[in-house]
Amino acid sequence: MSAEPKRPDVENGETAPESGGEPEPEAAAEESSEAVAEASPEVALAEAQAKADENWNRYLRAAAEAENVRKRATRDVENAHKFALENFSRELLAVVDSLEMGLAAADKADAETLREGSEATCKLFKTTLERFGVSEVDPEGEPFDPEMHEAMSMMPSGKVEPGSVAQVIQKGYALNGRLLRPARVIVAAEPPQGGDGS
Repeated sequence: MSAEPKRPDVENGETAPESGGEPEPEAAAEESSEAVAEASPEVALAEAQAKADENWNRYLRAAAEAENVRKRATRDVENAHKFALENFSRELLAVVDSLEMGLAAADKADAETLREGSEATCKLFKTTLERFGVSEVDPEGEPFDPEMHEAMSMMPSGKVEPGSVAQVIQKGYALNGRLLRPARVIVAAEPPQGGDGS
């Protein structure tokens, strides 16, 4: 059997041997917690400041981008208003040229030639309008439509149904289906009894 370690004789002033000078685990944990607690406010403040700076920079970039988008949109709207008729105006130049050529040749041309030139210019003008979505409203013989037609008067007619357009006084025009000007018309009424209308 091995000998038991000698117990210190407290009465004779003996003390227990030291354990190599290592601190107790509880004491070491307390010291570490105190160090973290002392450093924590400074670290947290630095992290918060860095995060605030990052968010501020993001805000500045977003605000600058939004301002640039607003300026571009404003400029685009201004240009759209200013140059909306650019293509249409360019196409109309051909009509103006045709009219000027007709006027220049008027002194030397006969009536038939002038008529043909006027018809060609009118056709060119209508073609240009159609290219940009402008269409004629020529409702002769069609039922009267108060949204598209303006009744100037009524007259008996045996040629079309009562309530239909008997005669177009002035053609109307629409832009992509939206009315620009109603057609001015005369609406057919019931013919008198025993008459065949006009």
